[in-house]
Amino acid sequence: MSSSPLSKKRRVSGSETKTGSNCSSALSVRTESAAPANGMARNGTESEIDEGLYSRQLYVLGHEAMKRMQSSDVLISGMRGLGVEIAKNVILGGVKSVTIHDQGVAQWVDLSSQFYLREEDLGKNRAEVSLPRLAELNTYVPVSAYMGQLTKDYLHQFQVVVLTASSLEEQLWIGEFCHCKGIKFICADTKGLFGQLFCDFGDDMVVTDANGEQPLSAMISMITKDNPGVVTCLDEARHGFENGDYVTFTEVQGMEELNHCEPMEIKVLGPYTFSICETSAFSDYVRSGIVSQVKMPKKINFKSLKASVEEPTFVMTDFAKFDHPAQLHIGFQALHQFQRKYSRLPKPRSKNDADELLAIASALNAKASSSYKQEELKEDLLRTLAYCAVGDLAPMNAFIGGVAAQEVMKACTGKFMPIIQWLYFDAVECLPEGDAVLDLTETKCSPRNCRYDGQIAVFGLDLQEKLGRQKYFLVGAGAIGCELLKNFAMMGLACGEGGDITVTDMDTIEKSNLNRQFLFRPWDVTKMKSETAAAAVKLMNPSIHIIGHQNRVGPDTEKVYDDEFFEALDGVTNALDNVDARMYMDRRCVYYRKPLLESGTLGTKGNVQVVIPFLTESYSSSQDPPEKSIPICTLKNFPNAIEHTLQWARDEFEGLFKQPAENVNQYITDPKFMERTLKLPGSQPLEVLEALYRSLVTERPKSWEGCVFWARSHWQTQYSNNIRQLLHNFPPDQLTSSGAPFWSGPKRCPHALSFDVRNSLHLEYVAAAANLFAETYGISGSRDTAAIARILESVKVPEFIPKSGVKIHVSDQELQNASASIDDRRLEELKSLLPTVEMLSGFKMYPIDFEKDDDTNFHMDFIVAASNLRAENYDIPSADRHKSKLIAGKIIPAIATTTAAVVGLVCLELYKIVQQHKKIDSYKNGFMNLALPFFAFSEPIAAPKHKYYDEEWTLWDRFEVKGISPSGDEMTLRQFLDYFKTKHKLEITMLSQGVSMLYSFFMPAAKLKERLDQPMTEIVTKVSKKKIGKHVKALVFELCCNDDSDDDVEVPYVRYTIR
Repeated sequence: MSSSPLSKKRRVSGSETKTGSNCSSALSVRTESAAPANGMARNGTESEIDEGLYSRQLYVLGHEAMKRMQSSDVLISGMRGLGVEIAKNVILGGVKSVTIHDQGVAQWVDLSSQFYLREEDLGKNRAEVSLPRLAELNTYVPVSAYMGQLTKDYLHQFQVVVLTASSLEEQLWIGEFCHCKGIKFICADTKGLFGQLFCDFGDDMVVTDANGEQPLSAMISMITKDNPGVVTCLDEARHGFENGDYVTFTEVQGMEELNHCEPMEIKVLGPYTFSICETSAFSDYVRSGIVSQVKMPKKINFKSLKASVEEPTFVMTDFAKFDHPAQLHIGFQALHQFQRKYSRLPKPRSKNDADELLAIASALNAKASSSYKQEELKEDLLRTLAYCAVGDLAPMNAFIGGVAAQEVMKACTGKFMPIIQWLYFDAVECLPEGDAVLDLTETKCSPRNCRYDGQIAVFGLDLQEKLGRQKYFLVGAGAIGCELLKNFAMMGLACGEGGDITVTDMDTIEKSNLNRQFLFRPWDVTKMKSETAAAAVKLMNPSIHIIGHQNRVGPDTEKVYDDEFFEALDGVTNALDNVDARMYMDRRCVYYRKPLLESGTLGTKGNVQVVIPFLTESYSSSQDPPEKSIPICTLKNFPNAIEHTLQWARDEFEGLFKQPAENVNQYITDPKFMERTLKLPGSQPLEVLEALYRSLVTERPKSWEGCVFWARSHWQTQYSNNIRQLLHNFPPDQLTSSGAPFWSGPKRCPHALSFDVRNSLHLEYVAAAANLFAETYGISGSRDTAAIARILESVKVPEFIPKSGVKIHVSDQELQNASASIDDRRLEELKSLLPTVEMLSGFKMYPIDFEKDDDTNFHMDFIVAASNLRAENYDIPSADRHKSKLIAGKIIPAIATTTAAVVGLVCLELYKIVQQHKKIDSYKNGFMNLALPFFAFSEPIAAPKHKYYDEEWTLWDRFEVKGISPSGDEMTLRQFLDYFKTKHKLEITMLSQGVSMLYSFFMPAAKLKERLDQPMTEIVTKVSKKKIGKHVKALVFELCCNDDSDDDVEVPYVRYTIR
C-alpha cells in the first residue's frame, strides 16, 4: 500500500429540511481527507493528481486528460437506476464536481436498479437520499444535490449536462440551450431491455486522441529520393501504420532534413513500407532513423438534439441487428408521445397499450424525414418495446450507464472518439425463447409493490422466484467482482429461500483499488475484499444470501470447493485477473457441467464470453497467442527501447535482491540443495555457486557503509565497465562480415557513464540499491542522501581494463549454439570456499518480492534509476516513474466505465442462463472498445464435435464408470480394460491420471502382471505417491485407444466414481 487509509470527515451544507418533489433547495456533501499530508489538493485548477488512487485510470486517460477532467463541473439529472450508475462512474473518474438532480421521490420500481436507495427511503427525494452515498465514492469530488427546476440560469455553470428519465420536451429545450452555449450535452435512457444514448458536444469539439493506443514507432532501413519518397522499415516487425496517419522522424543519418520536419501524412504501401512527401531534393539517406506516429487533433461538428432527431446518425452496437437503431429511434419518440398523452408508459404486456404505441409509431414514421423513414415497421420489436417500457433492469442500466459515463469523460477531456450521435441497444434475446414468451401476461408482470417490480415488469414473477433460488460461485471480488455483486443484489440473485452466493478473493483492499472497485471505501483499506464486498451488497439488498471466502481457487482448495460444493451450484461467474485461474475454473465448470460467465477488461476494451454445457465451446477452447518475449541478447547487450531497459532492471532486481537471498536460505536449511544445484543443466551450477559465494563471502556487508560501497561498485560494473568491455569487443566503427556497420539497425552503439555524486539519478540509484541490499541482510538503511554522498566520497573504485577473449553473444541463436563448458575445478574450489552450514548458524537472509505500489520501499526507485541509467548508456529516451511502473509492474490499465458496461452484458447473459435458454443463437459473446467507440456481438462458437465409430461427442461428454460394485469390490485394471473392450469396442493403449501413467501397451511385462489385478485406486496411489482425499468422489482418467481396425481414435475422458 502506498499510504495509509484516508481519514475522513463530512461537511454537509445547505438546507437540511425535508424536500418534496417541488422543492428548490440544494444540498452538498463533500467527503474530505482530514489531513492534507495523506492526500493531494482538491480537484480544480491547482490540483495535483493522486497517482496512488488514480494510477490504473491514468494509464487509460493520461495526465493531461485527467487534468482537463478535473476542471469540469458535471450535472446529472434523474437519480433512478441509470442516473445513479452514470453518477457513480463519473465521480470515481475524478471530475471537478458533480451535481445530481431529481425532483421525484423513491418508489418501489426504482429499487430494482437504484443501488443507493433502500426500502426505508421510499417517499423521499431520490437525489437527497443518494447524495451522501455517492459522496463517499471519491474524496476528491464534491457532490451536491439539487431538487429544484432546471432553468437556463442554473444550467449555465456546468461544462457537461446529462439528462436521464427526462421528457422529450425537456430534452429538446435543454439540448438547444446547451448547443448554443457550448455546454456538452448527453441524453441517456433505458426502457426495460432497450437503451438509448445521444451526444452533442457542440460545433467545435476537438478530439486529441481518437483511439487511446500508444503511438507506434518503427526503425528505418531505407528512404528513397523520389516523389513521393518511400520509407522501408526493418523487417523485424510490421510498422502497423494506417493511411492518413501522421509521423515524425528522428536519428536519420544522411537525409537529416527529415529530422526537423513537422508531422507529415503517410500512405501505406505494404506492411514494411509507406510513402511520405517529396524527398528528391533532400540529402542521400545513409542509415538508421526512427519513425514515430503522432496523434493529430481532429475537429468534430455535432448537430443539436432537435436537428439530430430529424437527421440521425447511428453507432451500430450489433451488426446482426443493423435495422434496429432506426426502428428504435421511432419507437422511443413514440414512447414519449404515449407518455405525454396518457401521463404514463405502456403497461407491461398490455396488448391495447402496445397497439396504441404501434399506431403512434406508424404516424411518426409517415412524417419522418427520408434519413430514417422505414419502409416497414418491425411490429414485433416495437411491441416488445411497449411491453418492456416500464421495466427498469440493473444490467441494462449498467451497460448504458458505463457507456454514457465514458462519453462524459470524452466531453471533459477530448480523449477518445465520441458517439456520433445516437446509440441504440437492445437485448430482446433475454426474453423467454419461442412460445414461452406468451406465458408472460399482464397479470404475471404487474407490479407487486416490491423491490423487484422493475424486473418483474419485463420477465414476470416466475423468473424472479427462480433468480432468488440460484446458487452461484463468484471467483474474484475486484472491479468486475464488485460490479457483479451490485447487479446480483439488484436482480435478486440468491435473495430467496435456498439461494446463496459464495464469493472468494484472497486479496486485501489497496488504495489504488478505490478508483474502480466501488464497494470499497478508504477506511476499508487492508481489509479482505470478499468480506467487505459481501457486507456492502447486503446494505444494498438485505435479502441477499452471501458468504465471503479468502481462498485461491486451484488444486490446493479442492477440499473446500469439492464435488458436493460444485454439484450444488447453478453456475459460476469469473472475475479474475489472470489466465491460469480462468483456465482452472473453466476446467472445473466443464467437469461439473456448470455454465460459466467469463469477462475481462483492458482499459477501454472489454469482452464477455458465455460458456454453456453441451452447447458452446469452453473458455480454454481458444487462446490468445503468447506475448512476444524480448530476446536475451537484446536485454543483455543490445537494447533499443525503454521496454528493454525496464525489463533488464526488473531482472536486475530479482537477481540482486530476491534470488541470491533465497539460494542462501536454501543452502542453510535444505540438506539436498547442493546435490540438486549440481544437477542443473549447462552453466547454472557454477552461476548459482558463484552467486552464493558472493552473497556469503566477497560481497557480504558488515555495516550500512558496506552496502553503500557495494551499490557504488555495482553502478560502476553495470554502467561503465560492462559497456567498455562491450565496446572493446565491438568498437563503434566495427563492420560485419558483409561490410555493413555492426552498430546499425536495431543495435544502438552505447557509451560508458562516469559516476557523479552531484547527478541526482546516480545518487538515487545508489540510495535505492544500498537500501535494498541492506534489507536482504537485515541491516538498517538510511534515506539521508547527504550522508550517503559523504560515504561515497571515501569509496575507491578500482581501475577497469577491458579484457581480451571475453565472449559476448550477438544473437540468441548464437547463445543457444554455444556449448556451456563447465569449469569443474572452479566448482570444486567454490564448494570448499563456501562457509559450512554450521558456520552460518543463526544467519539468514531476507528475499525481497517486488511490490510496485508502495512508494516508500525503494523498489520503483531502483527500477526507474536502473532503467534510465541504462537508457542513457544507449541514448534511449528515458521514462518517468509513471510509465516505468506501467511497464515494469505489468499493470493492466483499468477504468470504472468499461467495467460497469462489461458487467451489464454479463448479467444480461445471466438472465438467459437462469431461464435455461436452449438455442445457441440466443446467447451473445461481446467485445467493446469504448474509446473508438466499437461494439461487436457474436453467437458463441459451438462445442467442436468428434467421433469414434458412430458415437459423436464434445468436450462436455465423458465415459461414466462406476468403480465400486454393489458388493463393495473395486474394479481392477484388468476389469477396467475389459470393460472398454466389451462395452465400447475400444482397446486402451495408454491410461493416465493427471501426470501419472497407470498403464501402457509398452509397459514391462513384470510391472504389467503386477498391476493388472490391483484395484484402480491402489494403482493411482502407488504411482502418484499421493493419497486420494476423502472429499474426492471420482477420479479422471485420460485414454489413448484403438478401434477394432487398430486405428488410433480420439475419445472422451473417463469419470471413474469411487464414492
